[in-house]
Amino acid sequence: MLSSSRYAHLAPKQLVPRLADEGVYLASESTIYRLQRRLRLRSPKRELSRTHVTRSSAMHRACRPNQVWSWDITWLPTTVRGVYLRLYLVMDVWSRRIVGWRIAESDSAEIAAKLITQACSDGNVDPRGLVLHSDNGKPMRASTMITTLQWLGVVPSFSRPHVSDDNPYSEALFRTLKHTPAYPHVPFADIVCAQRWVARFVAWYNSEHRHSAIRYVTPDERHGGGEHKILNRRQELYRRARAANPQRWSCGTRNWAPVGLVVLNPQRAPIAAVVQSTRQLP
Repeated sequence: MLSSSRYAHLAPKQLVPRLADEGVYLASESTIYRLQRRLRLRSPKRELSRTHVTRSSAMHRACRPNQVWSWDITWLPTTVRGVYLRLYLVMDVWSRRIVGWRIAESDSAEIAAKLITQACSDGNVDPRGLVLHSDNGKPMRASTMITTLQWLGVVPSFSRPHVSDDNPYSEALFRTLKHTPAYPHVPFADIVCAQRWVARFVAWYNSEHRHSAIRYVTPDERHGGGEHKILNRRQELYRRARAANPQRWSCGTRNWAPVGLVVLNPQRAPIAAVVQSTRQLP
């Protein structure tokens, strides 16, 4: 199965949940990783840049879809040196679903405002009270954008000044986009080519990608409320697998309980408080 054309491209953390959804349990992720190393089946991975983690003051909670959205703009290279396309992406923080996207040739508050309005309309979302988080870029704080959000009833939220990682969900999404094996190794020839590729990526990300932060269900499954049935089936599959081969299990089965509350930039205890509480431990 690891070398089959259907599953060879999947990492173990993606393969195991997908097999579970098909009613198949073979082994844990660690066992599959071990087999891949032994049989030299692992493909080289792209290097990921390291980011510095800091505490954030912008905190919002979501317990269902369409409570907190996050958006940002990233650049896509073209065949013309020094010329980049701008990819606007809007995602739901609770479900990780991409709810809107657009490609343009420049940063524009007008384009962003139209995108947010269109995303609310396409998703049949009541924008009143919806939190929209972003960094402090010029299009994010432009008067056109703020006026549109006020008109819609959307609550704007911004990262702290001069802090680059206060918008972690959009940053993680862009990292997934640019490090997926399907990402083009050559620049985009024009905006049409970029739109075609991003459309395929969004369809894959929303409907096929098992997201690690939401128990490896797809964003569409979580956004649409189908995760409970899927995770219950996985839990039952693991229960039967353990009953059939108890010697293979040193502890309980994997936690397939749905992730309830999602917090954007949770507050962390100050370092001094952590040190003090550690000193008080017996």
